[in-house]
Amino acid sequence: MLNIIEIYSTLQSSLSAWHMQFPDNWPFVCVILGFTLLSLAEIQRPTLRQRPEQTLAAYRVNLGLFVVNSVLMSALSITGLWFALEHFSGEGPLDGIRSHGWKALLGFLLLDLLLYAWHRVCHRFDGLWLFHKVHHSDPYLNVSTAFRIHIVEMVMTTVLKALYIVLLGIDKTVVFAYETVYPLFVMFHHTNIAFPGEKWLGQMIVTPYLHRVHHSRERSEHDSNYGAILSIWDWLFLSRKEVEPAAVGIEQAVPPTVWGLVKFGFVNTAPPAPVPACAGAVTVNIHTMIAEAAYYKAEKRAFSPGYELYDWLEAKREILSQIQRDHNQFQGDRYMNC
Repeated sequence: MLNIIEIYSTLQSSLSAWHMQFPDNWPFVCVILGFTLLSLAEIQRPTLRQRPEQTLAAYRVNLGLFVVNSVLMSALSITGLWFALEHFSGEGPLDGIRSHGWKALLGFLLLDLLLYAWHRVCHRFDGLWLFHKVHHSDPYLNVSTAFRIHIVEMVMTTVLKALYIVLLGIDKTVVFAYETVYPLFVMFHHTNIAFPGEKWLGQMIVTPYLHRVHHSRERSEHDSNYGAILSIWDWLFLSRKEVEPAAVGIEQAVPPTVWGLVKFGFVNTAPPAPVPACAGAVTVNIHTMIAEAAYYKAEKRAFSPGYELYDWLEAKREILSQIQRDHNQFQGDRYMNC
């Protein structure tokens, strides 16, 4: 999600140019107030029972990662992308819509659709999941999980969003409104709470009940409910799922520190594919197989730099496909040999 410092520094500075009558620190105060209220709600009505030390550990790491991300985003001058909106927003296809109300509504919907699509793509491709898995790695889902974002994913999301806004010509006032309410919704649907009428509200917006499924350890469950604010996209694109997950997080061991999470985003930690047990069956080390295949690919290219991640992902895809074929063959022969 867009970090708070970015919202505070860039959008606040634009308010005077837009002649909007808001207090200077209004977006920042809203996010801090929202975080405080949702944290108190978690204490009063937690859905997933957690020990206080577990929650405090999650808060420490997640908020620490948020601070590091904010500093890095400022150092990389990524916030400068948003100042381009001063000159280029509102000049694309949407500028042809005469009704300000319809133009604002369509711009808001298109921004929300972009984040739905981008979220889904991050689950689909291994190269993007490397970084997105950091967000899913929190075993103690709570409001602070909203800030558990890898810096690489944050940079890619910011660049994509800025290009999208300029390409479509979404009005900067709509951008400001969306970026103000978006962090509040992200914090809300990560909050460890349940409340009456939540399923009814989930017909319109993403609620904690819907988003908990998205953080399930089961791949068949967490590849669903990608919405950011509106839940309509999951209805339209058949990705909605309503179940209560048995556990949240991921199967792999997760580093308990901020720096560990940053490095974790660059490490392929996919668990070994299951190999059926049978008397006399041989257990294989899938990571060794992938490493050897990746080395062979690099050797064919005379070890030219820049392709290491590509080689690894291609080798992983090939090895897993081969294991699946062997598994299918095994299933056909097991009753004869076991």
